[in-house]
Amino acid sequence: MNKYIKLVIAGLMVAGGIFLMFNRQVGWGIVCVVLSIVPIILFFKNEYILLSLWKMRDQKLDEVARLLSNITDYKTQLHRSQYGYYHYMLGLTYAENPLKAEGLMKTALEYGMSMKHDRALAKFNLAIAALSRGNKTDAQRLLNDAQKLDTAGMLTEHIRTMKEQMKKPNMQKHMHNPNMRHRGKFF
Repeated sequence: MNKYIKLVIAGLMVAGGIFLMFNRQVGWGIVCVVLSIVPIILFFKNEYILLSLWKMRDQKLDEVARLLSNITDYKTQLHRSQYGYYHYMLGLTYAENPLKAEGLMKTALEYGMSMKHDRALAKFNLAIAALSRGNKTDAQRLLNDAQKLDTAGMLTEHIRTMKEQMKKPNMQKHMHNPNMRHRGKFF
C-alpha cells in the first residue's frame, strides 16, 4: 500500500470522529480520533518492516524474506528513514552468500540506520564479504569500524574469531609444494 494512502485513511478517520462528535456520539468520535493514530504510525513505520523485525528475533529468515517480498517498490511504500533497514534485512536473508549480501549492506549503510548495533552488524557482514574476496586490509578496517560501533558487546566474540581467522595464512594460495618438481604437459 502506498504510504500516502495511510495518511488519507487517518484524515478520513479524524473527519469521521469529528462528525460523530457533532452528532452527539462523543464516545465513538473520540475512539475514531484515537484510532486514527494507527495509520499515522504505520506511515513512518511500515507494517511489513515491523513484522519482519519481529520474525528476525526468532531467526525465521524465510518468513522475513516472504514479508519483505510484499514490498514491491520500497521508495513509494516506505518512509525515507526505513530504506536502510529494508536493505539491511534483505542482506541478512542472504547471509549464506556474503558476496550477494554485500551490495545490500553497502546500500543500507548509505541510506543510514539509527541503531549502532545494526550498523556494526552491517560492517561485520561487509568484512566477511571482503575477506571472502581476499581483501584483508579492507576486512580489517571494517572489523575495526564494527568493533567501535558495537557498544553493547554483541559481536565481540564474532569479531575476535574473524581476527584470529585473518591471522592464519590463506591455504588456497599456498597449496602447492615448492619442492615438488614441475611437470610438463607430456611427461
